[in-house]
Amino acid sequence: MATVELTKENFQDVVSKNDFVIIDFWAPWCGPCRNFAPIYEASSEQHADIVFGKVNTEDEQELASYFQIRSIPTLMVFREKVIIYSQPGMLPANAFEDLISRAKELDMEQVRKDIAEQESQA
Repeated sequence: MATVELTKENFQDVVSKNDFVIIDFWAPWCGPCRNFAPIYEASSEQHADIVFGKVNTEDEQELASYFQIRSIPTLMVFREKVIIYSQPGMLPANAFEDLISRAKELDMEQVRKDIAEQESQA
């Protein structure tokens, strides 16, 4: 699957209707973003079960602000509508694949229990 351009109009729809979404927050002027783009695109072709989205922070400043994106590229991973990873910085291909593998292995039932426990203590 190729990457999907995410905008404030389609963002919620994409995240809510797909169990696994990886988002690359980027900008056209960003050198590390341009270097990471082929790695991201190659992974999107290898993992048809994952939606790979891209948010152009120049065009979608409202989304970037909402998610408090301060540095690009920033990767964000949603599993079952829960953000399980959000980190700025470019990843080499092997580290990105490792991140995807770890995200796939995550026990989302346990993640939800942990979130509920943290919220009850707050």
